[in-house]
Amino acid sequence: MPTLDISNFNIVVSVLGGWVSLFGLVSYLLKENFYLSEALISLLAGITFGPRALNWLRPMEYAGSKENVDDITLVFTRLVLGVQLVLAGIQLPSRYLKREWKPLSLLLGPIMVAMWLATGLLVWALVPHLPFLHALAIGACVTPTDPVLSNVIVKGKFADHNIPKDLQKIIIAESGANDGLGYPFLFLALYLIKYVGDGGVSESGGGGLAIGLWFGETWGYTIILSVLYGGVVGWLAKQLLRYCEDHKYVDRESFLVFALSLALFITGTCGLIGSDDILACFIAGNVFTWDDWFRLATLDDSLQPTIDMLLNVAIFIWYGAVCPWTSFVSNDVIPISRLIPLGLLVLLLRRPPFILGIHKKIPQIEDIRQATFMGFFGPIGCSAIFYLYITIKFIGTLNPDGGDVPRDDVKNLEEAVNVIVWFMVVASVVVHGLSIPVGKLGFRLPRTISRSMSVERPSFQTSNLTTDSRLPRSVSRGRVARNTSWPRNTSSTHAFRIGGSIIPPRETAQDLQPPTPGPVPHVEEGRGIPPVLAGAETQPATPSAVSQNRTIQFPAEEVLDSTRRQAEA
Repeated sequence: MPTLDISNFNIVVSVLGGWVSLFGLVSYLLKENFYLSEALISLLAGITFGPRALNWLRPMEYAGSKENVDDITLVFTRLVLGVQLVLAGIQLPSRYLKREWKPLSLLLGPIMVAMWLATGLLVWALVPHLPFLHALAIGACVTPTDPVLSNVIVKGKFADHNIPKDLQKIIIAESGANDGLGYPFLFLALYLIKYVGDGGVSESGGGGLAIGLWFGETWGYTIILSVLYGGVVGWLAKQLLRYCEDHKYVDRESFLVFALSLALFITGTCGLIGSDDILACFIAGNVFTWDDWFRLATLDDSLQPTIDMLLNVAIFIWYGAVCPWTSFVSNDVIPISRLIPLGLLVLLLRRPPFILGIHKKIPQIEDIRQATFMGFFGPIGCSAIFYLYITIKFIGTLNPDGGDVPRDDVKNLEEAVNVIVWFMVVASVVVHGLSIPVGKLGFRLPRTISRSMSVERPSFQTSNLTTDSRLPRSVSRGRVARNTSWPRNTSSTHAFRIGGSIIPPRETAQDLQPPTPGPVPHVEEGRGIPPVLAGAETQPATPSAVSQNRTIQFPAEEVLDSTRRQAEA
């Protein structure tokens, strides 16, 4: 007898497949007409399907513990970022990082430092009793701009119509490179917390050891090694694929999926050696298409954008299900009355002032309007979640003697970074996801209201001018009028037939007198338009004496009239 198998796997696959199918049916309408991001829509879907609403997605039941949920979220985020950053590197033109190193050095150097310090100061000012080093660690998590959410403003109809291509490329390059460069900012704060935070009681070495580890491990092993590794792997992959393609060893399907498999390989191998897999993926993607061969060969292909869309939808549904929504209201770190202003201030002050201040030195930014746009759209997303769980794992190593009890100086750090970073991610997804549609609505709504409230403008009329002097259509075309009865109320204006248009003679104000009834004009058969439309009492105001019974005709009309006479005879 058939029985229902309500297992977690069946539920998850049903929910994910059903949602992607339903979203796909209206995806063009939502993204291209309403300019809504798939990240925002999927986050709302995750809330709806998650344990706070329908409870169809139950992460705690799948993982068994909060630590396992955190591990799943971390590796899932690594996977999405790895694929996204390889694709971001491939989207850039040939030798882009080499050609545009000056503006990129400004965005990845002083701008990132300013963003880190500004965010840290805001967190330190608004979170009660939070040490400054802890605030810097939290600020480092949200300093990188997110490549997943950046796709909203560099792809689609809105980007094609409103954002110059050069500005799109610099946004892609910045969001791809600064994701991996969040490590130095984060680990400078974390190493100082470890060796200086409690006054050196738990860990010996002090600030000197912290700075030494920061230079050696973070810059040397994590950053420089990942750049070299990504460059070498990307170049080798390009050479191998080019050789196999030239010798017809690879089919089309494997050719198209090669970039995705390269992203998975780099993410896994960098994870094995403990280096920066995010930065390595971006460098590998850019080197892989250094000569533009692969990018141009797959320019019209839709496989990579399709995989990209599936990963984006899946990751933000997961975020909606695992986000600590109740912690925003109930926590021991920051009240909701401070958390909301903190999120808004970070979005407004973390990036826009610095882009505005330096935009003249970035050639891709042409004016202050584009600088404002680029400064505002620096979203916080998957990269912030990645650094959040890197921070939580590091905090777990600070427990004395490897126990479960944290040090006194960091006992609230895990909760603080968890609540604040998650809230900033949600705020960024909502604000940046709704900015374009709300901006479009705000631009169109006043025009619509003013158009609906406006009244029809009255026509210019003189009190003495009471009738329209235009001729009937049947006559104005130069044809013979079958009905010779003319309107009784006509103007005293004299009209002459000149080619295909009616040219009335000029009149003065004194000539605009009320019409005087007169005899109905007669249309002579075959002679076109009668010149006089009113009584004979009113004379034309033109200085030239023109006979009232005169019709001006071109030679073509005379030939037409003679042809008509012969046909009627």
